Amino acid sequence: MRHLIYLISAFVVTSCNYGKTDSSQSSCSSIKKATVSISGGEVYLGTDRGYPEEFKRIATLKDFDIDNTEVTNVQFSNFVSETGYITTAETNQPGFNVPGGAVFREPTATNPNWWQFTENANWRQPEGPNSHIKGRENDPVVQVSLVDAKAYAKWAGRSLPSEAQWEHAAKAGRDSLYVWGDERAPNDVEQANTWQGAFPIQNSQLDGYRLRAPVGCYAPNDFELYDMIGNVWEWTVSPYVQNTRQWKAVKDSNKDTHFQNYTIKGGSFLCAPNFCARYRAPARQSQEADFSTNHIGFRTVSQRFGDS
Repeated sequence: MRHLIYLISAFVVTSCNYGKTDSSQSSCSSIKKATVSISGGEVYLGTDRGYPEEFKRIATLKDFDIDNTEVTNVQFSNFVSETGYITTAETNQPGFNVPGGAVFREPTATNPNWWQFTENANWRQPEGPNSHIKGRENDPVVQVSLVDAKAYAKWAGRSLPSEAQWEHAAKAGRDSLYVWGDERAPNDVEQANTWQGAFPIQNSQLDGYRLRAPVGCYAPNDFELYDMIGNVWEWTVSPYVQNTRQWKAVKDSNKDTHFQNYTIKGGSFLCAPNFCARYRAPARQSQEADFSTNHIGFRTVSQRFGDS
């Protein structure tokens, strides 16, 4: 994404007005459990009802537990306060030579690009200097790179999920198109924080949110996990591959090998029926490990390499 933004944008956005939040609601349901235990075994990944990169495959998992929600701003703030950690977005970015990250902006006639590199966008001000997280402590933290997510997980004594762990947890034993069934919005009730309308020019906000929602605002899946679909994409430690041959090669390689692009899962508030449509458990997307955006977060698990 960094390279795409660099090619289409010859300037750095510094003054987007995101001071007002899209909803006055700062929290949703009371989450009773911090983590959920998931049984392992042989699991089926991918689907033939999606994009080509969602190829079918089988993995074997050990038992693990996974965070009930995405890591929130307040949780990440505790980590930073205790460690003094400086995120990737708070350092100069290659190609731009200033700190910052990618921010979604509704396109206009004069600026049709909906992704812009924004100077000084970071986890404290996800949309840039005129934004903030005050009153949004329970929103999922964003503007965190894979490097940042790993640092948080290590501090918490945990790890990031593999793609297989994440997808198995999201499906919760179902083989339906969506984690709640085969209908995207049964009885016209939105089941996740996604984009309603014609992306990227019209968002009816039928779900009540323009950007991110606090964690736990939608019904959980059958494993009692919240926001596995929509709201923000989530990092995994699995390198991004496009077919079975590449997947087998990576699976058989040294797991400590460093790759440029890793797999994110779950879709975000920007996914719409006419664009992306990746608010499904098997859906996957590639993301540069050392770059951040305002629609990618993460959750943690009890172990890192529990699949084969």
